[in-house]
Amino acid sequence: MKKIILASTSPRRSDLLRQIGIPFEVTPPDVDESLFSFDDNPAGTAERLALAKARSVADRPGVRGRDRLVLGADTVVLHEGQAIGKPKDAEDACAMLRRLTGRSHRVLTGFALLDAGTDRSVTGHEWTTVCMRDCTDEEIRAYVDTGEPLDKAGSYGAHALGAGFVTRVEGCFYNVIGLPLARLLVTLKDFDSAGDVDAGDVDAGDVDAGDVDAAGGR
Repeated sequence: MKKIILASTSPRRSDLLRQIGIPFEVTPPDVDESLFSFDDNPAGTAERLALAKARSVADRPGVRGRDRLVLGADTVVLHEGQAIGKPKDAEDACAMLRRLTGRSHRVLTGFALLDAGTDRSVTGHEWTTVCMRDCTDEEIRAYVDTGEPLDKAGSYGAHALGAGFVTRVEGCFYNVIGLPLARLLVTLKDFDSAGDVDAGDVDAGDVDAGDVDAAGGR
């Protein structure tokens, strides 16, 4: 497999790649995320934003033309059809958590792989449903005061202190943290061996590299 460049400064995504033994280096992307709206076709938007992040790294001098795969990703929380990103400040984080606790929401991660040498690309995404218990304002404030929610979509970290709010996860847990690991590994294998693959909504457990047709880059 080609060497991977992670186009993300998220420490959680770095931890996930290390967890499954994938060597990589980190290069921060340069993308204005405010230009992307999740109001219509959020899955498509997450994939396009992930690809934009990957391309912002792949097009840089020193990366362009090299034998590298650039991985971009974007995670967003959706509640009642509305996208919830990272909080602006502590008060915004409290407001987000008041909306999410005591009910369920969906977490969407879009990802993209871009070959810096050939410009081939593939995108995919994963949905996960997260259920949260009822929480008091005191609990929410105490959690926000730890600082953990301030750099996370939806204002919580399911992998850390925020786990105390989560009662059930339906789907890929790692997707909530920032990368759908099983789907990503299948896509990496297929992309590396057979060209572009549209990961789409195919469950990672159902994909067989020999049964997937190569498709044009997206």
